[in-house]
Amino acid sequence: MDKEKRRSERSKMPTQLVLKRIDDRSGTEVHITVSDVSRGGIGFQGDMVLDIGSLYETDMIIWTHDVIHVFLEIVRIEKVGHTYYYGALFVGLSETDAARISVYQTFEKVEKAEREALMQGMSLE
Repeated sequence: MDKEKRRSERSKMPTQLVLKRIDDRSGTEVHITVSDVSRGGIGFQGDMVLDIGSLYETDMIIWTHDVIHVFLEIVRIEKVGHTYYYGALFVGLSETDAARISVYQTFEKVEKAEREALMQGMSLE
């Protein structure tokens, strides 16, 4: 998906998750590698083909080590070599949990600005 089409800013969050399919009776479990997270969803990669529109659930551990139970809808797929890159939207994510993601992104921006200022020999204080 083009960056301009994204509704929410994305932050790097490399982690492993196991998704469980919930929109059919298969209960298929899929191991994925998350690359980024936003208030609206996640980007991830895996080696299995997932269907656009399919629904999954998982427990996602965020950077504060809190666990958020999330439901995901696959909305984008791209195959590169033997790997599939996906985009998934959160379905029914509470405003509280979405705010937790936004707070992290704010702190991440401040830390990045501080690192850049230190590299330039300046301080933001």
